[in-house]
Amino acid sequence: MSEESSPEARTENGGGPAYRRVLLKLSGEALLGTQPFGIEPDVVARIADEIQDVWSLRVEIAIVVGGGNIIRGVSAATQGIDRVTGDNMGMLATVINALALQDALEKRSVQTRVMTAFEVRAVAEPFIRRRAIRHLEKRRVVIFAGGTGNPYFTTDSAAALRANEIKADAILKATRVDGIYSADPKREPDAEFLPSVTYQMVLERGLGVMDAASVALCRENRMPIRVFNLLVAGNIRRVVLGEAVGSIVEEPERRRGPRAAVSGL
Repeated sequence: MSEESSPEARTENGGGPAYRRVLLKLSGEALLGTQPFGIEPDVVARIADEIQDVWSLRVEIAIVVGGGNIIRGVSAATQGIDRVTGDNMGMLATVINALALQDALEKRSVQTRVMTAFEVRAVAEPFIRRRAIRHLEKRRVVIFAGGTGNPYFTTDSAAALRANEIKADAILKATRVDGIYSADPKREPDAEFLPSVTYQMVLERGLGVMDAASVALCRENRMPIRVFNLLVAGNIRRVVLGEAVGSIVEEPERRRGPRAAVSGL
């Protein structure tokens, strides 16, 4: 991708949003707020406000949300619950979080659809790729819940899978730190901030951006991953507008152009 067509250049030249379709990855812990467990309504409301702000830019938004604020399959397994059963419980937890986020968004007049990897027809649609894309084209926010629908796979894997299925321009991974560091900055204050890394660096150095399977899938399909701090108000909008917020995982010599530039939309 030429320098003129990069997200940063498009923004500087007044070209509008750098991305036309994004997948926002939210951890379940992002919904905790100051609580040790569950969902804090004020936090969900703030996240919904930021998503609405980006949606108003006519950006197509898909979301994958985790369930760690309620239960994690791995943690459940350490407490004596069968791992497959624990993972199924975790996938159900993501549905609870998705419904909470949907409720907050629709109270802000943002049409939203929850799509699950397994059938929960009373509260959500089953995931069908073409239907999901059509929802996005109709300016509906789509929340993908239920992970991949399979045990032993993380919601990071679901984010990488869905982002590629819907042909998103990038994965926006919202975290509690400013981006990617050489080590856990909470444990090692001297950890180096890394504004740009390759997929191979993430895998070789175990940087913890996403699990290895997710990173490998993104590398294979050249899906950029932008990692940023969700706790800083306005960061989602800044990332979508192409500002150099947080860190990015990509292969510089093989950067993809925005979907709109390829499709002519």
